[in-house]
Amino acid sequence: MQTNLKVWPGTLYPLGAVYDGSGTNFSLFSEIAARVELCLFDEEGNETRLDLPEVAGYCWHGYLPHVEPGQRYGFRVHGPWDPENGQRCNPAKLLLDPYAKAFEGQVQWDEAVFPYSFQDGPDVKNDRDSAPFMPRSVVHQPHFDWSGDRPLQVPWHETILYETHVKGLTATHPDVPPELRGTYAGLAQPPVIDYLKKLGITAVELMPIHYFIHDKYLVDQGLRNYWGYNSIGFFAPHNEYASEKRPGAAVAEFKHMVRTLHQAGLEVILDVVYNHTAEGNHLGPMLCFKGIDNTYYYRVTDDKRYYMDYTGTGNSLNMRNPHVLQLIMDSLRYWVLEMHVDGFRFDLAAALARELHDVDRLSAFFDIIQQDPVISQVKLIAEPWDVGEGGYQVGNFPPVWSEWNGKYRDCVRDFWRGENQLIAEFASRVTGSSDLYENTGRLPYASINFITAHDGFTLNDLVSYNDKHNEANGEDNQDGGVTTAPGTAAPKAPPMIRRSWP
Repeated sequence: MQTNLKVWPGTLYPLGAVYDGSGTNFSLFSEIAARVELCLFDEEGNETRLDLPEVAGYCWHGYLPHVEPGQRYGFRVHGPWDPENGQRCNPAKLLLDPYAKAFEGQVQWDEAVFPYSFQDGPDVKNDRDSAPFMPRSVVHQPHFDWSGDRPLQVPWHETILYETHVKGLTATHPDVPPELRGTYAGLAQPPVIDYLKKLGITAVELMPIHYFIHDKYLVDQGLRNYWGYNSIGFFAPHNEYASEKRPGAAVAEFKHMVRTLHQAGLEVILDVVYNHTAEGNHLGPMLCFKGIDNTYYYRVTDDKRYYMDYTGTGNSLNMRNPHVLQLIMDSLRYWVLEMHVDGFRFDLAAALARELHDVDRLSAFFDIIQQDPVISQVKLIAEPWDVGEGGYQVGNFPPVWSEWNGKYRDCVRDFWRGENQLIAEFASRVTGSSDLYENTGRLPYASINFITAHDGFTLNDLVSYNDKHNEANGEDNQDGGVTTAPGTAAPKAPPMIRRSWP
């Protein structure tokens, strides 16, 4: 335990942990907190707790001289425990920093990481310390030699996207060194880049690389959340995809991958999941936002014990609150300005546009994207639906956006299967879907034309089976939401099959 650390007042901005060459400033937003402790951990896991001494604009902050990159840390937030009113502060729970740029470890599933007692129910506080079972936030090293790297800015009408998975692309690749397979460094290897170039693509769209959690019910079955649509750290590249396991190493390795892909003329698009987090519903764990300021970060029902769920995961981020919007915008800008990515594909983007309940084209999220001088200039791709009522919004996103065109996908599938009376619609879809985009001044490249992706049938299954065929998942083919062949009904949302893997 360190007892001689000095804590200076520091500054409220920027949020998170920022190293300036001499020390690190820490800042955490919580409107409900009565007290915030900064928890520092050494390599043996010993914890030192320090009160953040200043609060301004509900941002609790302090500066620690001599705290350097690699330092492991977390927060404990003191405040009301009143589940009936949605207040769930519990200082026994170590919390991840929402702005952390790096993480170490994964959640170890123990009752201690849940804020309530399994025996007594979700309204009874669990006072067991969760720190032994929690990952650590890590102060990252911000410096990197980009060697003159610049955005490629490939025009939309020349863009060909290739969706892939960082681990899956190289996990068994015979020409990638074994120690680099399944990593950011593996994706940047010459044989992999040569393969991507031969495909004729212009952009690699990576399935989620934000730091994510492996769900308890999967871990209990010996499985993992392979796809990664379970984010909890919107600024940090997922640590398990780094070839080097040193704390914070994923940041530099991700940057190296981007720089190498850019040198080969390939843009990097990230599939981002800002619509929900890995904390689940009222029965889920307390990892971050739930313990920092539950009703500020999440949308709750009239009975504030429970969460609005437009995502099928148990919760939805509350896009009506300014600090939630700031969190997302700060994250997007960080990935563009500091990590040099070229654009984003937004998972279940309709959920981000919900103001009171309905999807709103004039929502604050769209407004802030439109006026932002950085984010409005990169590639923005919407998955234009969520799982809530009225969530299917193909063709309804604002002019700066392109969209996964679900109607193109469904029409081409049906045409392929020999359905009757599709020639007229097929002609419309392959020539740009003017019925969807022309009235808002968007050009044909607003339509991202695809037939298969990670959701739903693989291309092989599409032409081989009438029903979904996911026996390998170990869930008796019960996962996902679509059991009939495409085209047998008119789906209002895509198949939602989130694959798990040992």
